Amino acid sequence: MKKVIWWPFLSELIGTALLIAIGVSFVILDFGSGSPVARWIPDAGTRRLLTGFLFGCTGGLIAISPIGKESGAHINPVVTLAFWLKNKMTNLHASGYIVAQLIGASLGSLPLLAWGTAGRSIDFGATLPGPGYGVWWAALGEVVTTFALIISLFLFLGQKQVRRFTPLLFPFLYAIMVYLEAPISGTSTNPARSLGPALISGNWTGWWVYWIGPIAGTIISLLVLNHRWLIKFKVEVAKLYHFDHDPHGIF
Repeated sequence: MKKVIWWPFLSELIGTALLIAIGVSFVILDFGSGSPVARWIPDAGTRRLLTGFLFGCTGGLIAISPIGKESGAHINPVVTLAFWLKNKMTNLHASGYIVAQLIGASLGSLPLLAWGTAGRSIDFGATLPGPGYGVWWAALGEVVTTFALIISLFLFLGQKQVRRFTPLLFPFLYAIMVYLEAPISGTSTNPARSLGPALISGNWTGWWVYWIGPIAGTIISLLVLNHRWLIKFKVEVAKLYHFDHDPHGIF
């Protein structure tokens, strides 16, 4: 049995905390009460595009950072789930990653309290079913966007020619998804991302959507990737970058 090394779990915790603290801060900055960005960019759609791009940049930078070098920068329970279902992680390490991500998201939400009134005005960036849509449309939105995330991620990781560009996927993918889908569910695609703001805002409306939707979207995407036309895309290691770095032999 391989010795459990705790540094990758700690890195995953820190990476997820940074994603919430920085990524969700962009949501508050762009849409919170009194936002200067709203004065500069009155169109909500353009601000959604910008917010998604900046959120994706946050994730991409974490992936290429020393934190991503140690843990692989999943920073999302369903990304870990996808790698585990592809037999790229052991049960122990997958469960440890998910626990670390949830703790990291909880801790990473605490700095969001510093946004005060601006943060409270939008429940500190909580992902909620959009007005006029309801939980079932929100759940469907999460299925579709998570499907897009996982299938795009694995198509990049499955091709050696483009694998090293995987972190560049996130800014553009999230810009498109947030622009199109955020009014329906808030575009989470990440149960940990939804957990943190829910904890500090106390708004748990439709909380199950942000578990069931991403999990279902992940499973559907992996089923599609098993199609004979896509089976050639082979993911070799449970990392988003630094593919040759595995000092602890956990992947």
